[in-house]
Amino acid sequence: LLISKGLNYLTIMAPGNLWHMRNNFLFGSRCWMTRFSAEIIFKSVSFRLFGVKCHNADSEPLKNEDLLKNLLTMGVDIDMARKRQPGVFHRMITNEQDLKMFLLSKGASKEVIASIISRYPRAITRTPENLSKRWDLWRKIVTSDLEIVNILERSPESFFRSNNNLNLENNIKFLYSVGLTRKCLCRLLTNAPRTFSNSLDLNKQMVEFLQAAGLSLGHNDPTDFVRKIIFKNPFILIQSTKRVKANIEFLQSTFNLNSEELLVLICGPGAEILDLSNDYARRSYANIKEKLFSLGCTEEEVQKFVLSYPDVIFLAEKKFNDKIDCLMEENISISQIIENPRVLDSSISTLKSRIKELVNAGCNLSTLNITLLSWSKKRYEAKLKKLSRFA
Repeated sequence: LLISKGLNYLTIMAPGNLWHMRNNFLFGSRCWMTRFSAEIIFKSVSFRLFGVKCHNADSEPLKNEDLLKNLLTMGVDIDMARKRQPGVFHRMITNEQDLKMFLLSKGASKEVIASIISRYPRAITRTPENLSKRWDLWRKIVTSDLEIVNILERSPESFFRSNNNLNLENNIKFLYSVGLTRKCLCRLLTNAPRTFSNSLDLNKQMVEFLQAAGLSLGHNDPTDFVRKIIFKNPFILIQSTKRVKANIEFLQSTFNLNSEELLVLICGPGAEILDLSNDYARRSYANIKEKLFSLGCTEEEVQKFVLSYPDVIFLAEKKFNDKIDCLMEENISISQIIENPRVLDSSISTLKSRIKELVNAGCNLSTLNITLLSWSKKRYEAKLKKLSRFA
């Protein structure tokens, strides 16, 4: 076999019986050939890969070049946007310029707009009409355009996740009708926007369930009961009634609470526990109980500890155990921890560094009010400075 190359030709000396070859479109090359007695000559026409706009499952449509150019000009982080919602970049029709002009008219800066699109690129698929209608609905809850812009800057998904404005309008009307205040709806909108993406029926089911639960526990104002729980736990409406019911039963049976005590708990510090997986809540409490029993605590002390600070149930088993061990290693007694459960809010690294600073300041941890281990940085540092002066 003899192969010779020129600038434009590839000549292959081949046996006489090799006389036919087909164009190969798989790799995008096109050739013509002339048959000679013992040679085939290929002339290269183009070896550049070619793209075809198609929409079957085995291919990917061309990128929207105008979209990429517009987003780059707007300062959007393309890499972040691609990772968040890559499908947006395969759309041939988008509304990024309309979105930009709309948000600018509402007081958003170019930087904020770029950040919104970078983190939630699906925003550019919304039409001007949809944006305007949705904004007007939000203004029924939020007092100013600037406040909405600030919400979008923190959480663009809350505004752009759904484009079903009729569902949003119906949910707003319903939640107002059951006694929720504008302040409460604003909290839902900023913390649990999925509430307004729920179907109206789902929200009705949860509200009716909570009203019935309040009445069964002796609350004489079901509207007030619902309002208190939602204000304490804005995520309650995006949970299932089955989960909430299981957790109410868990709290009542585990801590032997009467109806009045249970009402106080779930309308106050225990409201957020209603969000948890019931299996997780039970496992977490079993671990807390086992750990504190191993340190000599009684059943009564364990229950007092959890009821005084129900958020402790949210701690993963290892994290809870490690924090208790960390404090005990520094000669802080279990009774101090039981009396000041909020100390477990702090990370282990924060606990260790603050304990070291307090010891260096001459503090006796066994007699110290250890709640300062969980204080804000500013408040803690002011207290440490004061303690150091008296050391």
